[in-house]
Amino acid sequence: MNDQTGQMEGAPLIAPSSTDHPLYDQIADACRSVYDPEIPVNIFELGLIYTIDINEENEVRIIMSLTAPGCPVAGEMPGWVADAVEPIPGVKQVDVELTWEPPWGMEMMSDEARLELGFM
Repeated sequence: MNDQTGQMEGAPLIAPSSTDHPLYDQIADACRSVYDPEIPVNIFELGLIYTIDINEENEVRIIMSLTAPGCPVAGEMPGWVADAVEPIPGVKQVDVELTWEPPWGMEMMSDEARLELGFM
């Protein structure tokens, strides 16, 4: 049964990434080159990249969030991510989408990010 958002009931809010795709690691590394201007940790380790979906044509769809809806770079960060990923050989096109569902939280950070920020 679908709820109002069109999601399957009980389906995770964060769609799975194409982790077994040959381009996944390079794309994840490109995302690691983008930093939140207010936090000295890259957006991948912060957990802001929710999904990296790569189809058979090597078209990349990235779903990401920000630490807060009022983030001053909200309008710019998807472009920074697209600019980091597009030059990767083999990537046909990149579509970066912002979402607020689920809202980002500290628990989404990697252990590396928590260490860097002194939370561990």
